[in-house]
Amino acid sequence: MKKALFATLALLFITSPLTAADGVINVPSDYGVEETANRLEEVLKNKGMTIFNRVKHSESAAAVGIELRKTELIIFGNPKVGSPLMKCQQMVAIDLPQKALVWEDEAAKVWISYNDPRYLEKRHNITGCEETLMKVEKALAGITKSAATK
Repeated sequence: MKKALFATLALLFITSPLTAADGVINVPSDYGVEETANRLEEVLKNKGMTIFNRVKHSESAAAVGIELRKTELIIFGNPKVGSPLMKCQQMVAIDLPQKALVWEDEAAKVWISYNDPRYLEKRHNITGCEETLMKVEKALAGITKSAATK
């Protein structure tokens, strides 16, 4: 029974389209870094999000002579969603607006990574915002999936 449970759990983790570790959700992308970031920006804008900035870390690193795999950070948000979270627990504002990291790993696989809203809930002891947290979880999952998959 234990072997069957272990095998089932292993299969679930291997076939899962996204992974979470230490409060970060990683979504694999079918595209390169720049195209994934462009697609992500487009999806965010279509969802009414504000794009605050796009930081091309690898380009900045190259400017100072440091080689870094392609890495871009998109900072985005929507006060209709973030403000209710801050009302529940003001300290969550240190993690807002949201950020999505689009990056290439050592095997040339591209990922979109973002903070798991449940991690933020625990980190900041957010209470009374279950509906908002579920809305954020669903939105981030849908946005990243749309940007990352063909």
